[in-house]
Amino acid sequence: MFRKACLGVALMVFAAAGLRAQSSIELKPTQGSTVSGTLSVATMGKGVHFTGTISGLAPGKHGFHIHEKGDCSAPDGTSAGGHFNPDTKPHGAPDAAEHHAGDLGNIEAAADGTVKVNMHVNGLTLGTETNSAKGKAIIIHAGVDDFTTQPTGNAGARQACGVVM
Repeated sequence: MFRKACLGVALMVFAAAGLRAQSSIELKPTQGSTVSGTLSVATMGKGVHFTGTISGLAPGKHGFHIHEKGDCSAPDGTSAGGHFNPDTKPHGAPDAAEHHAGDLGNIEAAADGTVKVNMHVNGLTLGTETNSAKGKAIIIHAGVDDFTTQPTGNAGARQACGVVM
């Protein structure tokens, strides 16, 4: 009885926070990389919210994208395909009027190579809709996303890959 009551309270807390679906993403390094980490992603409000820690990066900014395929099998991460773009829009900054659904912008690694991710992205889901990130890959790139180079932002090599389950 106590366990059922605790479960009920936990479900009410999640519902009150607007969290509906949640997934964990294990980021694994691509060949020659040391970048790894764990992210959680949860449906919140009209989007999804990413939290977690990534390590092994060079200090500075790195492109952070959702890619179209949930496949991290290629040593260089190319099996994940291009950026997730269900609306066939040009690449751009996440706050630009026109951008891929998978354009999450840049994350910034501290001097020790770590990043604490705490990012909300409107317009994505974890359901079965065409704008769902579920089953797609998260890619961490070696360089900065410039938000203008088409179709990738010129963010460089893929350093880590993980699938949104």
